[in-house]
Amino acid sequence: MRLIERIFVHCTASSQKWGVKELWDEFKRKGWKNPGYHYVITKDGTIHQMLPVEMVSNGVKGYNSTAINIAYVGGIDSKGKAVDNRTKEQKDALVTLLRQLKKKYPNAAIMGHRDIWGADKSKWKKMCPCFNAKEEYKNL
Repeated sequence: MRLIERIFVHCTASSQKWGVKELWDEFKRKGWKNPGYHYVITKDGTIHQMLPVEMVSNGVKGYNSTAINIAYVGGIDSKGKAVDNRTKEQKDALVTLLRQLKKKYPNAAIMGHRDIWGADKSKWKKMCPCFNAKEEYKNL
């Protein structure tokens, strides 16, 4: 079993209409052998496992060997601007999945992708996941 130190929450920075096929196509386009996320939550709240947790995904460079990566489909508006556009179903599914993972990995910190750069917004290289995951999930 891998040591899991962090559970990263991401957005896909894509249309909310995207599904698993579109995400796989994007990962292949990037030349990735493994997907960026272990789990993806589509607009309707369905949780799709894209990669077994025992395998390393491509979510956060430099952290992947000890991380689980989860993404909700969305995170940008029609003009490509970062926005928290999670549906109620996605929010509920995220909480459900994070609770399950915290039971299995109680010492893992839940954080957003952007949190690796600290609290200073000017240092963020990405807005992902477009909301404050550390704050929202601090009590899980």
